[in-house]
Amino acid sequence: MSVLDAPAGTGPRTGAATGARALIPVFARLKLALLRNGLRQSSGRRAAYIASVAGALLIAAGQLVGLILLRGHAHADSVVVLLTAVLALGWAVMPLFFSAGDETLDPTRLVMLPLRPRPLIVALLVSSLIGLGPLFTLCLAAGSVAALAEGAGAVVFAVLAVPLTLLVCVALARAVAAANTRLLTSRKGRDLAVLSGLLIAVGIQVVNFGAQRLGRAGGLSSLDPAADVVRWLPPASAIGSVGSAAEGAYGRAVVQLLIAAAALVVLLWLWQRSLTKLMTAPDGSTTAAAGPDRERSGRAGAGLWALLPEGRTGTVMQRALRYVARDPKTKAAWVTALAIGLIVPLINAIQGQGTVYFACFASGMLGMQMYNQFGQDTSAFWMVAQTVSSPRDAYLELRARALALLLITLPYTVLVAVVTAALLGDWELLAGVIGLSFALLGAMLATGAVASVSFPYSVPQEGAFKNVAPGQAGLAWISILGGMVSAAVLSAPVIALTITLHVTDRTDLLWLLLPAGAVYGALIAWGGLRLAAPRMAMRLPEILTAVSKG
Repeated sequence: MSVLDAPAGTGPRTGAATGARALIPVFARLKLALLRNGLRQSSGRRAAYIASVAGALLIAAGQLVGLILLRGHAHADSVVVLLTAVLALGWAVMPLFFSAGDETLDPTRLVMLPLRPRPLIVALLVSSLIGLGPLFTLCLAAGSVAALAEGAGAVVFAVLAVPLTLLVCVALARAVAAANTRLLTSRKGRDLAVLSGLLIAVGIQVVNFGAQRLGRAGGLSSLDPAADVVRWLPPASAIGSVGSAAEGAYGRAVVQLLIAAAALVVLLWLWQRSLTKLMTAPDGSTTAAAGPDRERSGRAGAGLWALLPEGRTGTVMQRALRYVARDPKTKAAWVTALAIGLIVPLINAIQGQGTVYFACFASGMLGMQMYNQFGQDTSAFWMVAQTVSSPRDAYLELRARALALLLITLPYTVLVAVVTAALLGDWELLAGVIGLSFALLGAMLATGAVASVSFPYSVPQEGAFKNVAPGQAGLAWISILGGMVSAAVLSAPVIALTITLHVTDRTDLLWLLLPAGAVYGALIAWGGLRLAAPRMAMRLPEILTAVSKG
């Protein structure tokens, strides 16, 4: 039986020793110690943290000043209420994608300590107020109430609304983290970080689209209908109570403040319930794997894998595709590339401001996956190196990796081009766009192979968003930027042909770009692989050293 199930007064060190008053300073010092020890690991991490603190403080100060300047604006209430709702949404999803950034988000580390749930969540809540996130939230909440508080009554509600908003946001993040701790600390759970790239990509485009629509709709007044609903949802209701009090509607203000307070109580209850279950219920994550059917389906050569070529080519293609399906970092890069490659042309087409040639963006995003081919192998690249004894072996290795990439990239490029053309109704340019995309993709495969061999760098396994080992950032920039510039230069003949056909008004011949682009892209890719293969065979020890640093 866990100490969480034991009656009060039993077990070691109960009573005042484990009360909230005694735990709060302990957990606050623990949080500060974790931050301090993290900064001591390397000067690079310390510099990055200082830079992030400075950037966050500048943004927070700008937000604070900007919100204060809204004071007296007719639609200031709508702006701050919606801004608070967006902030709360960010706190809700943050633990799902950034759980690795704060070790205190994993309460299972405390399971063997004689701590009861209620004082534990109080101490954790207070320690959670230490950090950049709470400071940023505090500045935003303070600026929001400063924009609305007019009159003594509104000031009273503002004093209550600021800490209440902050506590609701922090409790929301903690409740979500506790409810998903088992998932977040498992291997498959860490794959949730893959979704962050997709959400960020979608979010940026949605914000951009919304801002443009907002400008066309007549300004901030278009926010009022949404704000009328959101002002009754916690924690935005706490900020909304300040606006209601400023208008003299004290009854409505009290109700809105009580809604936020009730939300805090419910979140703390849910957090305590999840924490108790987490620290007393058995963990089923170590149950035996599925039976023989699963083993047979995962065996090489079974199912769809049997469609791949035999020999080294099929083996390397299967390995590369398994990386895409199983390795969190590789999967994250692919999901982000697939999402952005579709979102950019799609959003522009929906707005009616784009062109079918925006579909080439998909080829550019997916072609970047050819760069740093060996970084995803990390130290396991030594097994690949054992099988490469000649330029011929190196060429087969690189070619198979390129074929695995094309297996996904080619149909996806065609799909994006077709969807974009359908939305714009410009079918006449479709064949030319696909041909140009194929040429660009072939050029990126060629330059990606050369860059992978010439400028390899490691991809660290820790950290969802740490994609370059310390000291190798220069290699990464040279590899990617240099490769992309080279790919643009190599694609110049097909680009020039496309421009020529448009300038001379011979768009009826744009269909020629499809076979021309496909053949040109294949030849460029073949040439790049041939050029990179001998260099790979000679530089195997250097490549192994570079990719093993993470």
